Amino acid sequence: MTSQITSHSKSTGRATAAQTVRDPAFENVGASPPTLTQAIPSSLREAEIATAAYYRAEQRGFAPGNELADWLAAEREVDRL
Repeated sequence: MTSQITSHSKSTGRATAAQTVRDPAFENVGASPPTLTQAIPSSLREAEIATAAYYRAEQRGFAPGNELADWLAAEREVDRL
């Protein structure tokens, strides 16, 4: 069902186009599922990336100079999930 009838025409019992209300639950039927970046808020995604980057840095003993590489690898990891 793609729409709901809000009122009926007295003469025919059918709704006119002006009387039909779209149901948002059926708007994207058949559309592809959202990707991870679309499915979660950006703040949550960023927190997941930061956590993954932290664990990567911890694994290499927090040696300086690889922070960007840790972050980018963590982004790829989180986006694959």
